[in-house]
Amino acid sequence: MKLTDVLPPENVVADAPGGSKKRVLENLSSFLSERMDTVTADELYQGLLSRERLGSTGIGEGVAIPHCRLGGCEKITAALIKLQEPVDFDAIDGEEVDLIFALIVPEEQNDQHLQILSAIAELLQDETVRNQLRGADSNDALYRIAVTDSGG
Repeated sequence: MKLTDVLPPENVVADAPGGSKKRVLENLSSFLSERMDTVTADELYQGLLSRERLGSTGIGEGVAIPHCRLGGCEKITAALIKLQEPVDFDAIDGEEVDLIFALIVPEEQNDQHLQILSAIAELLQDETVRNQLRGADSNDALYRIAVTDSGG
């Protein structure tokens, strides 16, 4: 499974408002629910929030990968968001987060969930890629950097 299979260009935002972790998750849930026919913003928010309660998805270096599995979700869907201003995401290194890569997965697709999560984490561990993503000045540029550096 390639990143382009789960991250359509319309799910990328290069200049999103931040505010707080809660606000980011609320905005992300609303954003994704508009692009997914079978789940509501509240279901997404509750799923993401439940996952965050297990431990922050802030993986360090200004990156968070909020994710969850939902029964109503029909296909793996990702979103990539670059925040206008970093927010405290309770990341493992204590750094504020400005790159958000969200992943919503059907409840029964555990193997695919772990595979794509691993690919996203590997992509975002690359300092050059993170710097390029932070320098992107449009949704299109952000998308191209993500899918080019991930191998599609």
